[in-house]
Amino acid sequence: MVAPELHPISTVHPPFRRINCPTNTTSTACMDYGLRLTESLTVDYSDAVLEALDDLPDSFLLTDSSISGHPVVFASRAFLSMSGYSRADVLGRNARMFQGPATDRRSVMEIREAVRSERKLQLPLLNYRKDGTPYWILLHLCPVVRESDGCVVHFLAVQVPIRKRRGSSGPAPVLLLGSCRDEVARQHGGCGGHGSVLVEFDSFDDADSRGLEAEESRVATDVEKQKATNAAKTILSILTYYRKHTDRLIGGKRSCSASIMPLNSSLNICLGRIKQSFVLTDPHLPDMPIVYASDAFLNMTGYSRNDVLGRNCRFLTGPGTDGEVLHQIKDSIRREQPCTACILNYRKDGSSFWNCLHISPVRNATGKVAYYVGVQIDESGKGEHHGLSPEMRQLSVVGSVKVAVRSLSAVAPSTSRSQ
Repeated sequence: MVAPELHPISTVHPPFRRINCPTNTTSTACMDYGLRLTESLTVDYSDAVLEALDDLPDSFLLTDSSISGHPVVFASRAFLSMSGYSRADVLGRNARMFQGPATDRRSVMEIREAVRSERKLQLPLLNYRKDGTPYWILLHLCPVVRESDGCVVHFLAVQVPIRKRRGSSGPAPVLLLGSCRDEVARQHGGCGGHGSVLVEFDSFDDADSRGLEAEESRVATDVEKQKATNAAKTILSILTYYRKHTDRLIGGKRSCSASIMPLNSSLNICLGRIKQSFVLTDPHLPDMPIVYASDAFLNMTGYSRNDVLGRNCRFLTGPGTDGEVLHQIKDSIRREQPCTACILNYRKDGSSFWNCLHISPVRNATGKVAYYVGVQIDESGKGEHHGLSPEMRQLSVVGSVKVAVRSLSAVAPSTSRSQ
């Protein structure tokens, strides 16, 4: 399996010495990405949680579906020892990197569904070490939910090795698919969710698949199942303990407040694939707050995700913003109609920029408005990009968001915000 080129950066916490950034990422954006990975844990928990997790003897990963690419944000010592990877190899990467040609497609589909529905799952899975050797694990996947508001903040993936038992009569060998698509194909594929192993079920190329008989699949014993369950309980209790202390320290304030219903993890993952600057707002909540902000939007404005979520978009306006344009935007939203306007906005550092803004309602599978999407293009950088005009780029983003919301709301009503 060929891994994509990644850019290492330094961060402040010892367990996060190097973090992998996606390809084609500028040094500034890479640093910002690294800080988001670090903040993924430290915003919800006190800094001491890193040392507490690092002292645990269990093999596990923590991933964050709210960050583009659903990356690994913590890897335990036992996992690194078992897999042969270093933290520098793992952090910031999607955990599909641990899969290979003989990983069971049916298991991958189960994982995808568990993440989409934000429920726990336990199953045997074939993973691959850094040196390419396969090994069987019992995967225990569960969402990590913040008690105060019900937000799924992470996914926990506990991995218990399944020992090969001599003379055991397991199920017949399974015919599995080979040949994974390359990284580019995965990045531009459909909106599948990622599980703790974070593999999209369509990451196996049917057109080029070839029969591959893996080692006889293994069945976990009751002891191994209980070990995975107990490890998950221990890890969750530690996260809960340090979260409660963090709540006291920061007054329980967090961007995803109790008044804002969290986005479904699968929708978060889908939206994270869209590389342009945009936000999603919820018209069914008071003051129509932002419930999703893309990485490109954060880079353009200089705000962090915690600065943005839960706020109305008017925080971008300032003394030079035309009130008439704001009135036109409000009127279009009231009439549930799309609109395009050029508006003066302000970055976090106080500098201004002309924002070529396109706003459109996003309807769910029943045809009701679930969200509004606002796509921003900095007027100073306006021009064709990859052969597409600004207007076409904005419409492309709107189309991608609509497809994600409609498809997921058709099977998961919790992603719809209509009343």
